[in-house]
Amino acid sequence: MGREAESPKRTLRREFLAVRNGLTDDDVRRTADALVGRALGLPELAQARTVAAYVSVGREPGTLALLDALRARGVRVLLPALLPDNDLDWGVYEGEGSLARVRHGGGRMALLEPTGERLGPDAVTTADVVLLPGLAVDARGMRLGRGGGSYDRVLAHLEHAGADPALVVLLYDTEVVDRVPEEPHDRPVHAAVTPSGVRRFR
Repeated sequence: MGREAESPKRTLRREFLAVRNGLTDDDVRRTADALVGRALGLPELAQARTVAAYVSVGREPGTLALLDALRARGVRVLLPALLPDNDLDWGVYEGEGSLARVRHGGGRMALLEPTGERLGPDAVTTADVVLLPGLAVDARGMRLGRGGGSYDRVLAHLEHAGADPALVVLLYDTEVVDRVPEEPHDRPVHAAVTPSGVRRFR
């Protein structure tokens, strides 16, 4: 990807991250509570046996309560572990005590990752629903990620395997926008869940 293609995305990422960084702990807590209720109401999650998800970090919309609620329903929840090439390995979530903080990128980035058996990057293809992190989504369902490319690889694994899970991004209300920059490898999500509701795209 050339500098021209990346520049608009980089600019937007900075803008959305600046807004998130201005949120208080109370803002994040309230959002997480509302998000759980909205997400658990999704028919896709009600019917899912396996969900690939992630543990929120920093000011991302909180996911831990949602992971626990899914697990309490008997859902098999897969969580990612970042590999050196930015691909994602997967492990089963067994509760908050089964997570360990792992530093990546020379210690700059700390993620909570599952400590149990690693199932391999293709384990995501067994999921009925994939919950994706993001910074924004537009009216077409195009998602703006953080730029690491990990979830582009996840979507490529799914496509290569012919898997077709529901793709759902978890966001704040202000992060559903008219349009985000798009590149040839980008794929739309099916729905966005925000504290105030669900937006479907296709």
